Amino acid sequence: MSHGADMAGLRQVGHSDLGGFGDGMQVMRAGETLYVGHFGPSGMGTSVLDASDPSELHLVRQLPAPPGGHTHKVQVADGLLLTNHEAFRGGVPEKLGMAIYDLDDPYAPREVGFWDSTGRGVHRIVYEGGDYAYLSATPDGFDERIWVVVDVSDPERPQERARWWWPGMGAVETPDWPDDEARSVHHAMVRGDRAFLGFWDSGMVILDISDMDQISVVSHVQWEVGGHTHTCLPLGDSGLVAVTDEAVTDGCDDDPHMVRLIDVSDERNPEVVAICPIPEGDFCERGLRFGAHCLHENRPGSYQSDQVIFVTYFNAGLRVYDVADPTDPVEIAHWIPDCPPGQRAIQINDVWVGEDLVVFVTDRVKGGVYALEPEDGLRGRLVEASA
Repeated sequence: MSHGADMAGLRQVGHSDLGGFGDGMQVMRAGETLYVGHFGPSGMGTSVLDASDPSELHLVRQLPAPPGGHTHKVQVADGLLLTNHEAFRGGVPEKLGMAIYDLDDPYAPREVGFWDSTGRGVHRIVYEGGDYAYLSATPDGFDERIWVVVDVSDPERPQERARWWWPGMGAVETPDWPDDEARSVHHAMVRGDRAFLGFWDSGMVILDISDMDQISVVSHVQWEVGGHTHTCLPLGDSGLVAVTDEAVTDGCDDDPHMVRLIDVSDERNPEVVAICPIPEGDFCERGLRFGAHCLHENRPGSYQSDQVIFVTYFNAGLRVYDVADPTDPVEIAHWIPDCPPGQRAIQINDVWVGEDLVVFVTDRVKGGVYALEPEDGLRGRLVEASA
């Protein structure tokens, strides 16, 4: 049984099924151009859309995924598009690593460079412009993803600058943690000389990256309930980090995967101060995944706030929380679309919010990409809370 639309504070203004390749993953807007990475089952890699009118999203170009792999992540800054190349579902793609595209024509990306990761490829990229891109990758010699810094100052000849892993993660190293605990880097958000790293079954790690030749651990915090820590987003100068744990199984047989607020004002002793309200309803019975996933990451050139966060929650759609009082976060809006025909439940995957407050979200199964706008009440709060 599929469920109908349910929304409060947000309204849908546009949609694209991405030419029938609707497995949308990461989404990012630059100017009037929207870039969408695809999960992979459809065979598509990256879609480029004209989003000058969010109510009339126009698909301009698509780049297919490489055989045996997927390119489900996109990052856009400084006139470059970066996409990952990762092995997918047992495949062996020809190239593994990170592709770099020139965006002289934003609607016609032109590949100009490639960083070869070896191993199983690159999973996630964080690039906000400048010299460095920050990656999670599984290169040769590792069974799980580690953190890698790549210098892209010369886009045609990207070079590894640094890497970090917890001792024991190497294929020939001996772990000192329980066998059922996976230590694997998802990605790290960087603020100044600190990197806030989601460490999968091991919570959050704060790294000191002031010296790229001597990256060191500032602190490490983990929790008993949850796991699969995904995004660790520092909220401006508030001393707070919003953290999501990704739901990776269907239904609710696993631990709840939630959104935590962590006080890092004493960065050597991070403390969980609150958990954002878990959506109420029959989501456990709706099918597919229910739980937290991605945050809007407050990138330069997008909406930024240390008081309001946007979170994708798979079959519970998009949720918006007011965290001005970090000990008492409150949900202030949500949005769930009609489920696409033949799909058991919606699976809202990623979110990007513009300075103009236009919101883009993706569905990872076949729903494609949606454009949303806040209703007047939420719009006022977002403007008030903008950084």
